[in-house]
Amino acid sequence: MFARGQRGRPQAAESGPSSFPVIGAWRFACKPLMILAAAGLLAGCGLGAGAAPSGVQLTVSSDFGAAVLHQSSAPHVRGSETAMSLLMRNDTVSTRFGGGFVQSNGGRSGGQSHGQPIDWFYYVNGIEAPLGAASTNVHQGDHIWWDRHDWSETDHIPAVVGSFPEPFVNGIDGKRDPVRVECTATGGRACREVLAVLRAAGVPAGVAALGGGGPQTLDVLVGPWLQIGGDRVAHAIAGGPAASGVYATFSANGRTLALLDQDGARRGALTGSAGLIAATRTGEEAPTWVVTGTDEAGVALAAGEFNPQTLDGHFAVAVTSAGTQSLPLVSG
Repeated sequence: MFARGQRGRPQAAESGPSSFPVIGAWRFACKPLMILAAAGLLAGCGLGAGAAPSGVQLTVSSDFGAAVLHQSSAPHVRGSETAMSLLMRNDTVSTRFGGGFVQSNGGRSGGQSHGQPIDWFYYVNGIEAPLGAASTNVHQGDHIWWDRHDWSETDHIPAVVGSFPEPFVNGIDGKRDPVRVECTATGGRACREVLAVLRAAGVPAGVAALGGGGPQTLDVLVGPWLQIGGDRVAHAIAGGPAASGVYATFSANGRTLALLDQDGARRGALTGSAGLIAATRTGEEAPTWVVTGTDEAGVALAAGEFNPQTLDGHFAVAVTSAGTQSLPLVSG
């Protein structure tokens, strides 16, 4: 069955492994009507002339980043690249439908695993791309991340934190959005720590009280969940992975953080001071990040882990005084 992650793919059932989106690739590969235009597909897979983008990174992983299969801070790039052509140039990929779908990457195919649907999804600067991989151009500094994972709970994870400091540095589709750190306590330590990390990365972030962002502002909300959970975008986290792509939820009083596995099942609960760093998105708006927690101490813990070293390769991160936990919890 085709997963939603390959946005634009035909929603038809099919036996056997599904295409590596180029799942991302077709869920992100090209639009459905392009299946009828093989020549157009091949042209869209981006082997054209032009200046090669610099500073590109390529990551290939499985199980929500738990296992890194391939990672390069200097992948082979030739001229104008798309997410599809970049992957094919740097990994062993088999395709279907005239090159529009990836059947497998490194010998790992989409399809079924332990009775659950599994496929390849891709993210550009931490954002699930809205187009097929053959139609997504690679820009300077882009971090292209492919991950093969279970989508039984949701086939749509709109944003992840594991490419930090993207998308703050190089933005979305080659364009940087304004960055705004919104805090429940603008003079508080957590707010200052988050702002300092962004500015150290060269991001001209502003700071304001909660509630001042907009659709084209890349917002980072800093504060206890009980206070930031009503935000227009962040409130989707309360609806679980199907609503937000985040595999964690807070209790109604904000004092308990439930940790979910890839099936959306609750596998743990943090009842003391605990933090969460996660990202979500509504439609094609700029993502909203949260640095939040069960209380002020939990927010402080999360702010202390707001850095590239902690977030690298994770979809979201829960934080306690004992350390960090990658989300979702992946069971065998």
